[in-house]
Amino acid sequence: MTIMRSIGLFLLAALAEIGGAWLVWQGVREHRGWVWVGAGILALGAYGFVATLQEDAEFGRILAAYGGVFVAGSLAWGMALDGYRPDRFDVAGALICLVGVGVIMYSPRGG
Repeated sequence: MTIMRSIGLFLLAALAEIGGAWLVWQGVREHRGWVWVGAGILALGAYGFVATLQEDAEFGRILAAYGGVFVAGSLAWGMALDGYRPDRFDVAGALICLVGVGVIMYSPRGG
């Protein structure tokens, strides 16, 4: 699997999970209704499927690395859809998480 394909899968997983959680939030917290909640549940299910498409067979590694993508993606989603403005500590934390993703997923391993 190429690194670019892996990154694409992480981005697709983030879109599904963060988007799904946002849809559920909108349905419940913003009183938009059960259709939004249902769409969110479907998107969250899609996230679970997309994560299985990564080549690495280690569930723990994939989910740990995805956690860093989730952190950065959640901040970006908040900026794009909710008007959230991260401070320098949010940005620094997200960058640290993305470096961690790179170390976890793309470091050369012997074997």
